[in-house]
Amino acid sequence: MASQVAVIPGEDAAPEAVRESLRVIDALRLGIEWQFPEVGVEAERKFGTAFPEAAKAAIDACDATLFGATSGPSARALFYLRWGKQTFANVRPTRWSPGVQSPLAQPEGVDFAIVRENLEDLYLFLEGPLADLAPLGLTSPTTGRAPEDLGDGRYALKAVTEAGAERVIRFAFQLARKRRDAGSPGHVTLGAKWNMLPRTDGLFRKVGDRIAQDFPDVGYDRYLIDDLAHRLVSHPHDLDVVVLPNLYGDILSDAAAGLCGGLGLAASGCFGEDYAYFESAHGTAPDLAGKGIINPTATLLSAGMMLEYLGHPDAARQLARAVDAVYASGKDRTPDQGGSATTGEFCDAVIRRLAG
Repeated sequence: MASQVAVIPGEDAAPEAVRESLRVIDALRLGIEWQFPEVGVEAERKFGTAFPEAAKAAIDACDATLFGATSGPSARALFYLRWGKQTFANVRPTRWSPGVQSPLAQPEGVDFAIVRENLEDLYLFLEGPLADLAPLGLTSPTTGRAPEDLGDGRYALKAVTEAGAERVIRFAFQLARKRRDAGSPGHVTLGAKWNMLPRTDGLFRKVGDRIAQDFPDVGYDRYLIDDLAHRLVSHPHDLDVVVLPNLYGDILSDAAAGLCGGLGLAASGCFGEDYAYFESAHGTAPDLAGKGIINPTATLLSAGMMLEYLGHPDAARQLARAVDAVYASGKDRTPDQGGSATTGEFCDAVIRRLAG
């Protein structure tokens, strides 16, 4: 049966990248059927809500979702895809290919993936006035004072659960094993700040150490997150799969994208036990809206991750090779990569290489 994929274009310039990328995927002739649930501004105008029940039902009925990027009403759908569908592992590949601009003197061979825990840590959105903490009777071991005595301020709740850490770390080891079978080292690097946060980040490290024993065929090491941030820049070639708590993963995955062409090339996939969605990592690029020059590479490579998830690994590799060929040619690059091609012209070039 043909795969059913929900498409949510998002806001600003993101729909332009999505629209052109769908043409490329259609050129692979995989028989994927696109569904377009009504989400965002139009849904709000028509139904009085940016995420009506019909849109939720459409997502549930599909095999996966391709999401553009959001900075507005479409976020309601994104929250459902993330927390509602429990997509706990955010995978952010970083790979350099010839012709892609990089600040590194020798970017050749950089090829790793960050696996970010996607649901916990500081992203519980539990914040409030310090005075709210008074009933807990807390005393800071550094200041010796109660939080509410520090003055007017706010707190944010950071939570790491053993179950949440275990499932994302185990996912990272399984990914490392899969990458090893494809020629990568097969190594997991864990990062956290356990020296300063022994109960939360310390738990994340403890779970990682335990799970590593279940994968004796996969290499394993761990670094304090500040040390790892340094290594990400100074020795990116040493990395294969990096697993991180939510906030660190959010930050360092964007930093990693800067090594290999920037966010315009940064793909992303979010995986749960029985669902996954795929989105470019670059945001909505409001400054590019309507200009037709947003780089579609991140959307194309995210779609490639989706094709593999849907059981089309050969097509995913074919798409990646076609994108690589466009960059290697030095032609048809969008302005962010030093060219003058439009979004559509870039995708036309990819389609020609698929056909060739």
